[in-house]
Amino acid sequence: MRPEDIENEELNSQNISTEEDAPNAISDDENMDSSEKISSTTSTQKRAKYKIPPLNTEETKHFLSGMFQTWFLDYASYVNLDRAVPHINDGLKPVQRRILHSMKRLEDGRYNKVANIVGHTMQFHPHGDSSIAGALVTMGQKDLLIDCQGNWGHILTGDDAAASRYIEARLSNFAKEILYSPKVTEWKPSYDGRNQEPITLPVKFPLLLAQGTEGIGVGLNSKILPHNFNELLDAAIAYLKEKEFELYPDFITGGQIDISKYNDGKRGGQIRIRAKINKLDQKTLVISEIPFGTTTPSLSTSITKALESGKIKIKKVEDNTSKNAEILVHLLPGTSSDKTIDALYAFTNCEISISPNCCVIDNNKPMFVGVSDLLRKSVDNTKEIFRRELEIQRDELLEKLFIVSLEKIFMTERIYKDKEFENAKSQEEAIKHIDKRLTPYKKDFIREITTEDLQRLFEIKMGRILKYRAEEADDLMIGLKDSIKEVEYHLAHLIDYTITWYKGLKARYGKKYPRKTEIRNFENIEAAKVVEANEKLYIDRENGFIGTGLKKYEYICNCSDIDDIIIFFKNGKYKIVKVADKLHVGKDIIHIAVFKKNDKRTVYNAVYRDGKDGFYYIKRFSVFGITRDKEYDLTQETANSKVIYFSANPNGEAEIIKITHKPKARLKTLVFEKDFSEISIKGRGAQGNILTKMDIHRITLKAKGGSTLGGRNVWFDHDVHRLNYDGRGILLGEFHADDLILVINKKGEYYTTSFEVTNHYDPDILRIEKFDPNKIWSLALTDADQQGFKYIKRFSLDPTTKKISLIGENEASKLLILTDTVFPRFKATFGGNDTHRESLEIDVEQFIGVKSVKAKGKRISTFEIKKIEEIEPTRFPENEEETKEKNPEIEIVDTDNRSDTEIMDELTGQGNLFQ
Repeated sequence: MRPEDIENEELNSQNISTEEDAPNAISDDENMDSSEKISSTTSTQKRAKYKIPPLNTEETKHFLSGMFQTWFLDYASYVNLDRAVPHINDGLKPVQRRILHSMKRLEDGRYNKVANIVGHTMQFHPHGDSSIAGALVTMGQKDLLIDCQGNWGHILTGDDAAASRYIEARLSNFAKEILYSPKVTEWKPSYDGRNQEPITLPVKFPLLLAQGTEGIGVGLNSKILPHNFNELLDAAIAYLKEKEFELYPDFITGGQIDISKYNDGKRGGQIRIRAKINKLDQKTLVISEIPFGTTTPSLSTSITKALESGKIKIKKVEDNTSKNAEILVHLLPGTSSDKTIDALYAFTNCEISISPNCCVIDNNKPMFVGVSDLLRKSVDNTKEIFRRELEIQRDELLEKLFIVSLEKIFMTERIYKDKEFENAKSQEEAIKHIDKRLTPYKKDFIREITTEDLQRLFEIKMGRILKYRAEEADDLMIGLKDSIKEVEYHLAHLIDYTITWYKGLKARYGKKYPRKTEIRNFENIEAAKVVEANEKLYIDRENGFIGTGLKKYEYICNCSDIDDIIIFFKNGKYKIVKVADKLHVGKDIIHIAVFKKNDKRTVYNAVYRDGKDGFYYIKRFSVFGITRDKEYDLTQETANSKVIYFSANPNGEAEIIKITHKPKARLKTLVFEKDFSEISIKGRGAQGNILTKMDIHRITLKAKGGSTLGGRNVWFDHDVHRLNYDGRGILLGEFHADDLILVINKKGEYYTTSFEVTNHYDPDILRIEKFDPNKIWSLALTDADQQGFKYIKRFSLDPTTKKISLIGENEASKLLILTDTVFPRFKATFGGNDTHRESLEIDVEQFIGVKSVKAKGKRISTFEIKKIEEIEPTRFPENEEETKEKNPEIEIVDTDNRSDTEIMDELTGQGNLFQ
């Protein structure tokens, strides 16, 4: 900016007229024309008046540096105080306050064009119309103060509002109730001095916390998040009752928030916001609520970018948002929906973080406070407004009572009929007579009678005098006294009065504002666990390179572009490196894999020789967090150390190894075995235990071992029909080394498997769970070998990797019911020609005993059964011992005796009675 521009801007801001200064100016150049002379002399006069040096001199340069030092501070103060940061009293920025003031002046109950409102607001706001229109639309979209009509944009899609000439607005009833009270409002001249505008509006509600705000000033910013309407009122009432309260954000866009680090909205706090994602089906996810501050197009774009970068694995994303948010995420076949949800939170705008900064203007200075302090300040301010309003109301009532009392005496005593009054030669003489007549009554008035009061009596018209009734005046005075007592009672009980007002406000408007954002604690999602392994890792052992671009070399595993790789070398060194297209790491690699940070299940078993001629050591260790690209050593860092045996065990398995010594004279033990389970798992820096002091010829694997880390939780993901240890899907339980998975498919076949995550399962699973050999199963089936009669059987299962049918080898047989209830009950409904028969309820435990899984079972009835279903049991195991009695470890033979059988045959239609 040029010096003359700076000075003109400053002069203009002080409303200095160039034309007014021009006549007295003295020109420096006689050769200028008249207009140039006026301009030049005006500039010269202004420079002299404001002590500005002449242009293009050394003195000017020094003056400019001083201006930038002082004027920038003035500019920063102006932006922060008058534009960017809200005031603590009413929670409004100047543009918002001026809009609401203008709308009140225009208020007549009807809608006004937004363009008209903007034009009126420009009487008070010395900036462009676009900033006013934008602020008005933003307030309207918050659905609190502005009653909108027309296309006001879409907060979910980010669509802009229609032009100002097409949309209309008026104040909401809520705004008219809480914003305005002219008698207690402090006013100041507008920027041009033609109008009066409020310094702050007398807001009787924590408006700043309800609407939220964001402003960027010079050197500071304000970011206050919106809170729930009803919760704010509840908190205000709690504060007035001297109770504790908590406030957390609530967004019109819904979603979920983690407020564990909210820190009362102060600087340094943080909240995490997530979209609401549900499973529409196994192949489709639907996003029905989005994080605050995002839009559905931006959210869809972030998902598309994550797809293009390979971080998530989906088919496509589809935005169907209209009135409510609806983004459909279509999954590829074989993709886990749970893992995809986690990946959406990790790599897209489905989860964002916001750092609040509760900055407000108080006493013309920026202040950093918490939302609790803001609420307390708002409530105290509301209480003060009520006090002032009540005091004004009381004073007005007292004044009215004074006037009514004065007029009553004037009328009833007929002072206006006095000869002195009628014969008064001047108004002053008549007023003196009135004052004289009122002297005996002055002691009873609430204040001193003034000349203005007497003047008011003198000006009473004859029509009022003729219609005056003392009884009506008495009634009016009684009513005024009652009103005064009521007001004084409210003043004496101001807290109760404020609480009652808040409760009324909640009753009138609270139903419109339910909480939309769910408060919950988020688990931390590790990006490395949910990122799609869309890259392949290769190794060039001969030259010591690894990378995803070495496709002609040995394949190692799938990985992602954010994974870390752990590499062990024969000399005992190991390190962590970042996945790259091609990276030189060195030769003699004995193990390479994707590194999982803080993985407490992966255990490395190793045997190494300490130095060239040292002892052999055996050790088990885990590697948690280490520095990338830094070299570590699993040996004692002795020169020429060498790893003899190495294995990586994802579940802490401890194998048995066979060690063969080199033959040596007087060596008693040539071969011996060592079980790694005998070795404690220690830190990566431990030296280990001495395995042998003799030279080793070779080490071979004798037997694989089980985990030494205890059980681990296993989940089954129905979307991909795979097991996992990451918490996706349903929890099957805690598994130890010998535990098995039981699978029963819809064909009525069962089999058992290990709990390795590499297992594949068919999609026709009926039941999958941890195998319990003591569990008793009850089953109803249609037996195709027996003319389609319905049978019931009870049995326990034995472990088998081969599929065994529970309902026989005939493929036409059908499984009807399968249950592991201890005392199951079935209900059979007859059909065909036997529909008249009453339904049969069967206590399965009494109907048939536990037999082999290959047993045919017991026929329910010879009559046609249309439907069979499981019903609620009438008996329940009292404790675990009874459950064990009903589910013994050994096979139970059929205990039905003859009389019981005869009774059941009669009941089910199999006996002679029904033949």
